[in-house]
Amino acid sequence: MQNLRVSIVQGETRWHDPAGNRAYYGELIAPLHGTTDLVVLPETFTSGFSNEAIGNAETMDGPTVEWIREQAAKLGAAVTGSVQLRTGQGVFNRMLFATPDGGLTHYDKRHLFSFAKEHERYAAGQERVVVSWKGWNILLQVCYDLRFPVFARNRFNVERVDAPDYDLALYVANWPSARAYPWKTLLRARAIENLCYVVGVNRVGTDGNGLHYSGDSAVIDFLGHPVSEATDEEVVTTTTLQAAELAAHRQRFPAMFDGDAFRLLDEG
Repeated sequence: MQNLRVSIVQGETRWHDPAGNRAYYGELIAPLHGTTDLVVLPETFTSGFSNEAIGNAETMDGPTVEWIREQAAKLGAAVTGSVQLRTGQGVFNRMLFATPDGGLTHYDKRHLFSFAKEHERYAAGQERVVVSWKGWNILLQVCYDLRFPVFARNRFNVERVDAPDYDLALYVANWPSARAYPWKTLLRARAIENLCYVVGVNRVGTDGNGLHYSGDSAVIDFLGHPVSEATDEEVVTTTTLQAAELAAHRQRFPAMFDGDAFRLLDEG
């Protein structure tokens, strides 16, 4: 593992305007060429968090998948964020992870936000997804997943302290300002309990449902300390994650050896 440069893109997503959002976010990230390894966009960055956007959900052959692949190639970096995508099994809140070599991985949001009736329109993902990039193992998560620690629990090889399930957890979100304190608190909790870095990227502004978003995107280290924090404005920032410091912390404080062995029920 080498150090990893991560750019958080905290934008004001346009409501139900995929083409406009692709242009908007494309302009925000264009200056990152050659300066970053990973670009993180918010949840549902082409539409905002909307149950009605399901009617315009694209497919994996649509313009947004093509766009995110193009951005990764242009920037020479991985690019990730979630959008509504339709498959034969339904419409998923799907987090895409595109790499500059043309690779594309996805994670489908598992925990649907029933409070906003997301579960009535969208299909729930089943598989936990960890991708490898630049020597880092990266867990992909979407918004409400943050509230469910068992699904995100890091699993360590008890014979090798340097072989965890993942080193970095990514949370992309449309997390309203009314619940900003839980957002900030849970990002820190996930980092501490999993001995990993956590990056949470939220949006700003007010959406078409009248919900306000205060941003509060952050990079959190393995001790729960914020390495970088955003406020409530549009911002693009790049932070370097320190591989040696993470490894040293795991060696110095190997709490993972005392964890409980478990298996998720639908893992077979």
